[in-house]
Amino acid sequence: MEKMVRNKQVVLVSYANEGPVTDDHVKIRETQLNLNACKEGEVIVHNLFVSVDPYMRWRMKEEISWFKKEETNRGHYFDNFKLDQPIVSLSVGKVVVSAISGFEVGDLVTGMLEVAEYSIVVSVQGSMLMKLDPNLALPSDYLGPLGVVGMTAWGGLLVLGEPKPGDEVLVSAAAGAVGLLVGQLAKIKGCRVVGSAGSDQKVKMLKEEFGFDDAFNYKSETDLDAALSKYFPRGIDIYFENVGGKMLEAVLNHININARIPVCGMISQYNQEWEKCYGVRNLVNLVGKCAKMQGFLGGMFLNRSEEFIKEMGGYMQQGKIKYKEDVKQGIDSFLEAFNSIFSGGNTGKVLVQLTPN
Repeated sequence: MEKMVRNKQVVLVSYANEGPVTDDHVKIRETQLNLNACKEGEVIVHNLFVSVDPYMRWRMKEEISWFKKEETNRGHYFDNFKLDQPIVSLSVGKVVVSAISGFEVGDLVTGMLEVAEYSIVVSVQGSMLMKLDPNLALPSDYLGPLGVVGMTAWGGLLVLGEPKPGDEVLVSAAAGAVGLLVGQLAKIKGCRVVGSAGSDQKVKMLKEEFGFDDAFNYKSETDLDAALSKYFPRGIDIYFENVGGKMLEAVLNHININARIPVCGMISQYNQEWEKCYGVRNLVNLVGKCAKMQGFLGGMFLNRSEEFIKEMGGYMQQGKIKYKEDVKQGIDSFLEAFNSIFSGGNTGKVLVQLTPN
């Protein structure tokens, strides 16, 4: 007997190789899903929250690499999304149908799921589906401070950045999902922390709500080099890199001996074809300063998940870590939510809430 439900999905209908993603590229498609058609080994998840992240922009390009087409090493860790198929993202939801052992109806789960009201999981391993403890945190926390976002901030700063008391730390995109956590973790470790953000309102928030020692609006600074001289008279020991381009170039003129630069992302370049990306001209400064600049993925630290959850969860329980979510309602708001990341319209972790908890 059929049990049909409406299922809205976010589908990529054409690649967006340059510039912002529009409704010419992404459409909402409404289908019907038979909940009783779940096959052996499958799980159907009713999604609660979908994570909206900058890396998804790469996957909306026909060629996600910034290298030439003939290059075999593309330098990225996901393939592009397939046309006329639902895109996928980290999500949190509840199991509504299960035809596999280990997952029961009502389980709270997370994984790389279709951006849709309902997702059919045909491969638990391929979707990285895992059960969550609903008593430990709110569902959305597993896409924020206790999820990949939190692990990215924790691993990038504490493992790669190796902060020491008194270190001078700059966090770019500091009002974003990762940046907010990085700044607070650096303060916990005894560092002096300055954040860059894209509005005066965000600058005020960083200082008054999240404990940054100082912050500046990079859009108001006509000379980034001069701005960094002002905010870092003693130089920069750790630069947590989220934006790339001219900011990275300016920072390299102010790094100290043995500086560390964990490279989480370069969002200022994501809407560009690779040939048009900004070419940083002073990378040689890394040599003279004996500095370390390392790209990384949050998943690099999965083998330390227990340590991460214990430390980050402890900080949250002690009130040392605060977090801000930017939640859009309903699947129809996906494109608005996605583009807010690149326009600077978001504060904190961008999520789309599909159904009430």
